[in-house]
Amino acid sequence: MGKKAEIKRLRKKLKKLKRALKRAGEAGGGGQPPVSPLAPPRFPDLPAIEGVRFATVNSGTKYVGRPDVMLAELAEGTAIAGAFTRSATRAEPVLDCQAKLGGAPSGKAAILVNAGNANAFTGGRGVEAVRALTGAVAETLGIARERVFTASTGVIGEPLPHEKISAHLGALALGLSPARIRDAAEAIRTTDTFAKGAGAAVEIDGRRVKIAGIAKGSGMIAPDMATMLVFIFTDARIAQPALQEMVGALVGSTFNAITVDSDTSTSDTLLVAATGASGVDVEGSAEFRAALHGVMRDLAQQVVRDGEGASKFVTVRVTGAASEADARTHAFAIANSPLVKTAIAGEDPNWGRVVMAIGKSGARAERDLLTIRFGDVLVAERGWVAPGYREEDGAAVMKAPEITIAVDLGLGEGAATIWTCDLTHGYITINADYRS
Repeated sequence: MGKKAEIKRLRKKLKKLKRALKRAGEAGGGGQPPVSPLAPPRFPDLPAIEGVRFATVNSGTKYVGRPDVMLAELAEGTAIAGAFTRSATRAEPVLDCQAKLGGAPSGKAAILVNAGNANAFTGGRGVEAVRALTGAVAETLGIARERVFTASTGVIGEPLPHEKISAHLGALALGLSPARIRDAAEAIRTTDTFAKGAGAAVEIDGRRVKIAGIAKGSGMIAPDMATMLVFIFTDARIAQPALQEMVGALVGSTFNAITVDSDTSTSDTLLVAATGASGVDVEGSAEFRAALHGVMRDLAQQVVRDGEGASKFVTVRVTGAASEADARTHAFAIANSPLVKTAIAGEDPNWGRVVMAIGKSGARAERDLLTIRFGDVLVAERGWVAPGYREEDGAAVMKAPEITIAVDLGLGEGAATIWTCDLTHGYITINADYRS
């Protein structure tokens, strides 16, 4: 056997061994990569939201030895708003949720989520799975099918074995508790390396309103929205149309302002549920709007911090654009550039790649008006490297775990901030055998 043939044989053997180890890890409840170095130190202490109860279970749909289904029961009269992927190939759970939003918030409601299978690109079987699960939840909890929302995340193109989930609905109903929101955050993970949660409390007219949210997302992250599931709960009282307007307005500067790999998912779902249990009307409240925005931004940034293989959290800030739309276009061109992202991974202050990304974006730019900074270091201005710039100063910025790339275009008042991460070998490792 020749040397090349022997190397090829060994590579195949190594790949089989990696797959076997991965399957063994999942069978034992493991299989997750190491926790992201950008992860928060711990899961936050979230306020219990009156009118919401959670339960989780392992259905065996994909994972063994860890929860993979979450059920949230919502009190009678809960208003539900949402935002979803605009993918042309969006999954059946997304289409079903979109069709149900805006309905009268009468009776109880429920949200059922499974991890490991996206129930996407499964044709009539996807429709059947959603109908079966929403019907089974409705029967188990004694609520209307129109008030049952589902979300699925995981592998695309494989039929969802919904009967495995339905078989555990009785156990889920018995396990419902207002204190199990962290369990819910754990159950909706796929390649996530940590559970994501954020909360807030705000005083309105002397009365306290609480917000608590959970999210999943790590890869296939790009606006409109990303491969993430986000569920936010509040005891605020607000009409569904007003809540929908608020959520729609806040998505642009939160979940639609992040990118890990520029790929938009089929399954993105954000649902915000307001139980009204506090009795505090928040319609038109700037304080509540700011608090909700803070929770949404926190969760969005946690998704980036858990970007597959990420080692750097990157803020891309563009100012001086001809319009806000142009600023976003430039910012995303920088944030999504593989050359920019790999330079960051290698801690290389290659400002030429930023210039390249601006030039290719299609939005208006004037070369000789550009100013570029890495952190506080002025790198380039007036179409050329800054006179006082030293390569070692740029390199020092790049060694930090959190980096800001700031670009001023010198054209107008348009501005945008986008959050992303670097692109490392870890991303390839995770995604090369995702289905194995």
